[in-house]
Amino acid sequence: MNDIFVDANKIAAGKIIRNVVLVLAVILFLFWLSPFNTVPTGMRGVITQFGAIKGIEPEGLVVLPPWQKLSVFNVRAEEATIENAEGSTSDTQPVRVSMTVRYSIMTDRVAEVFEKYSRNGDLSSYVQTATQEVFKAVTARYTAPDLISQRAKVSADISTALKQKLELYGAHVINIDMRNFAFSETYMAAINQKVTQEQLRLVAENQLKTVEAEQKQKVAIAEAEASAKRAQADGESYANLKIATAQAEALKIQNAALAQNKDVLELRRIEVDKIKAERWNGQLPQNVYAGAPIPYFDVNKPTAHQ
Repeated sequence: MNDIFVDANKIAAGKIIRNVVLVLAVILFLFWLSPFNTVPTGMRGVITQFGAIKGIEPEGLVVLPPWQKLSVFNVRAEEATIENAEGSTSDTQPVRVSMTVRYSIMTDRVAEVFEKYSRNGDLSSYVQTATQEVFKAVTARYTAPDLISQRAKVSADISTALKQKLELYGAHVINIDMRNFAFSETYMAAINQKVTQEQLRLVAENQLKTVEAEQKQKVAIAEAEASAKRAQADGESYANLKIATAQAEALKIQNAALAQNKDVLELRRIEVDKIKAERWNGQLPQNVYAGAPIPYFDVNKPTAHQ
């Protein structure tokens, strides 16, 4: 009797275990069959089927059959830091620089990059290698002084060459942050000395220009004063000449008039005597000195009948 109860319990326990295993199997099967997937923002979904790329999905919900797989691929901006990239100038000066390159994967080339270069969109190793190559090629076209004085042009050349280089890997260069160029200590000391000498030369030239300007100013003032004096003298001489010319012309006219009519003198003398007679009070002087004139008794004056 007891054996019958034991067998019945074993059979019940076996059924329970089979039911639990069956439920777990169904759950796992349903989970495996779940067709719902999500592509996060800034990503692309690469759909593969037995290893082959079947399509690229944008951000959002993706429904897939169980025999396909979804891989999330980053297309957001990434950056690669290149420390102490080395190069050499055209005048054989070694030079180093550190740069940060920001890039992103071209959305129309996700499948190519996924298949050939990266399964998640990280191309930092390719960017570092390409940047080193580009830096060497660009710096070789410049002398060390030009590399310093034409920094903006050098940076633009590096950016242009790096964009062309990284396009081969399906990457788009957003921007490049390039720190200062570093040369050898000997060369930097020579550059500093040259800069100091150039500054001293500019100071001396500025001082010379200041002295020359002051001298020119003094000369200009002296010339202006001399010109003013000459103008004043010329004006006075011209005025005196005009006055003398006018006086001479007046005398000439008077002499010409007198020469034409001698009676004018006599007429003027008579006019003067008339004025004197009108002013005479009729008294003769009480004391007459020898040779003193007596009014209207000029013995030397010729009479009318003479």
